[in-house]
Amino acid sequence: MTESAKPESDRTGAHGCAAETDHDREVPEIDLLSPLKIRGVTLRNRIVMSPMCQYVAKDGFADDWHLVHLGSRASGGVGLVIAEATAVTADGRITPGDLGIWSDEHIAPLARIVRFVESQGAVAGIQLAHAGRKASCDVPWNGGAGLLTADVGGWPVIGPSAIPFSEGSPVPQALDQSGIDGVVKDFEAATRRALAAGFKVIEVHAAHGYLLHQFLSPLSNQRTDDYGGSLENRMRLPLRVAAAVRQLVPAELPVFVRISATDWVEGGWDAEQSVVLSRRLQELGIDLIDVSSGALVPYAKIPVSKGYQVTFARQIREATGIKTGAVGLITEAHQADEIITSGAADLVFLARELLREPYWAIQAQQELGGEPAWPISYGYAVQRRTR
Repeated sequence: MTESAKPESDRTGAHGCAAETDHDREVPEIDLLSPLKIRGVTLRNRIVMSPMCQYVAKDGFADDWHLVHLGSRASGGVGLVIAEATAVTADGRITPGDLGIWSDEHIAPLARIVRFVESQGAVAGIQLAHAGRKASCDVPWNGGAGLLTADVGGWPVIGPSAIPFSEGSPVPQALDQSGIDGVVKDFEAATRRALAAGFKVIEVHAAHGYLLHQFLSPLSNQRTDDYGGSLENRMRLPLRVAAAVRQLVPAELPVFVRISATDWVEGGWDAEQSVVLSRRLQELGIDLIDVSSGALVPYAKIPVSKGYQVTFARQIREATGIKTGAVGLITEAHQADEIITSGAADLVFLARELLREPYWAIQAQQELGGEPAWPISYGYAVQRRTR
């Protein structure tokens, strides 16, 4: 175990004070393999399985696929496993195959996953979401077009304004005050069910062009009431949802918010507004900003490259002091470690790379000189035996 990975009790003296020595000690370096405590939850390392939609649920129910998909990454060594965007209402699904948490019947299958994830030493989280105008799409392997009509299982979509996502996409119904209040209540009900299922981290999805992001961006929000126009007004619904979730989640459990730091389009949502939003979320008691970008409009030109979104995580962290998570084309152990050691972010969220390699975290432990945390059933066979 490295110095940075030692428990606090090993590094401090009585009353939590640093033990005195005959010589000065260097401050232990925080790295990718260091544990992170957020409120009353301790992650064994800084590696997070980012929420990734699987599009195979039926009526919103988690099944054996979700158990194996999420559970294998827990046994693969990540610190936090976050279940995919889980719809707070049936009409809030991106596709008919999305996970859901709009009924009490959804709790038990999710609780089964939580129990297994925790049995493998990881923390279980869930992302709560509403797709807004990007709902009622077909699954990706059928093209993913937002053209599902009622006769093929589609449903009407909603948004801040009657502006479709793209040409040919359904025109959303602009929410009135009652509809907006209903969205907040849907997130509240979903939060209660997520807690009943045993999740220790709740993440609010306000990114990737979904409903809360749609309210944030002037490209999709052209309202003239208290929920549109000024930055303060455009932030109103996301802040209401975040506040409601934070109030329901016990004080010892963290709440994250995922944002798109920029729309990558002139006149849209941008990094400066993201800093303001993050500061407001911090004031509400939100613990970490999961920093992604884009996906509000199909015509954005995104300069995709290795770790291309990390700079936004750093900007928000340095400007506000809130914890951040970095995501986006992070594929190598030393790259991920540098993000943490440089202070760009507190957590590294891995997506596609964990699809390609479920045991990425164990490989990272080996590459960075740590002790590989193989599952007991595997470790006896793959670890070098010592006498």
